[in-house]
Amino acid sequence: MTTDFVAMINALPGWVKEMGIVILSATADEVSCEWEVSEKHYQGYGIVHGGVHCGVIETLASVGAAVVAQPRGQRVVGLENNTSFIRAVRSGKLHAVAKPVTRGRASQVWEAWIRDEQEQLVAQGRVRLLCVDENRPLG
Repeated sequence: MTTDFVAMINALPGWVKEMGIVILSATADEVSCEWEVSEKHYQGYGIVHGGVHCGVIETLASVGAAVVAQPRGQRVVGLENNTSFIRAVRSGKLHAVAKPVTRGRASQVWEAWIRDEQEQLVAQGRVRLLCVDENRPLG
């Protein structure tokens, strides 16, 4: 997708912006982002909350799946998110990459990996998304 698409995603209000996540690239083959860890990402023990990792992984998978689905007149919604937490993080910059496993007409599966500044794996996950006609109401 174009740089304009990435800029549009980064300008949207909501969870991604509130978390300080910056989408770096978005294509049908790969989506990437980065963010600086701060207190807003913590759970009670002062480490990044697992929900943040799940949210980042689902965000990247959704963006990538949307890049594939939009030209087909579809939009995507998440059906399943399975994220594993590998390493606790208290500070620093994290970055993530998502890549497709399958880009089917009815559903897509994307995998993502979150790494720290030393390239150590922090979390990894897989998201299954449903592709629906853009005119079909959601919910």
